[in-house]
Amino acid sequence: MPDFAIERGCAGVVCGIDEAGRGPLAGPVVAAAVVIDRRRFRGELRRALDDSKVLSRELRESCYAALLQCARMGAVRIGVGAASRGEIDQINILRASLVAMARAVTALGLPPDIALVDGNVAPSLPCAVKTVVKGDALSFSIAAASVVAKVTRDRIMHALAGRYPGYGWETNVGYATAAHGAAIRRLGVTPHHRRSFEPVRLALSGPADLFALLEAQPLAAADD
Repeated sequence: MPDFAIERGCAGVVCGIDEAGRGPLAGPVVAAAVVIDRRRFRGELRRALDDSKVLSRELRESCYAALLQCARMGAVRIGVGAASRGEIDQINILRASLVAMARAVTALGLPPDIALVDGNVAPSLPCAVKTVVKGDALSFSIAAASVVAKVTRDRIMHALAGRYPGYGWETNVGYATAAHGAAIRRLGVTPHHRRSFEPVRLALSGPADLFALLEAQPLAAADD
C-alpha cells in the first residue's frame, strides 16, 4: 500500500505524476499531476487509495470521485494533460507520455517544488524531478495521479466507443484484445488508431499480415 514516506522526504510542494494509455492501439495517452495536503488527507480515501492497476473499476471510480471532492474542498489539487494519437505517431509513445506529464503539471496552476514521477524516465519540468519505479504502489501522490489518469482516459475511450461502435472500446479502452483485433480486420482503422503501432500499421498494409501478428503475439490486457 502507498503512503507519504517519499513525500515526507521532499521539501516544499510535492506533486505526484503518472500516465495511462501507453500500450493501447487507439486513443490518447493521458497524464495526471496531483498535489495532496497531507494534513487533510484522511478517511476512507486514505484507506482505499492504491495503484490504479490493482483497484477494481468500481473502487477506482470511487477513489476518483473522492479525489474530486477533496479538490473541491482544497485538500487536493489536480492537473490533467494528454497527448493525441497524432502526437504519439509523430514523436513516439514515450515522448508523448512525457509531453502529457508536462501538460498535467501546467494544468495544476500551482508550480510544484518537486515532482514524483512513476517510472524511470523524467519529463522536462520547471521543477526538480524524482523518478520512482513502481511509484504508484509506494506514494499516495503518484497513486492518486494514476487513478485520475486511468479514469479520465477510460472515460474518453468510452465516449469514443459511441462514435465508433464495434471495436469494443467501452470495455477494452483501446487495448489489443482479440475482439479489438477482429474489429480492425472487419471494420478497418479509425482516425483514433495509432499508425505507429505495429498491429495498426500492418492492418493498413494488409489484413493477412495483421492476422499473423495477432496469432504470434500475446494480447495485451485492457486494464492498465
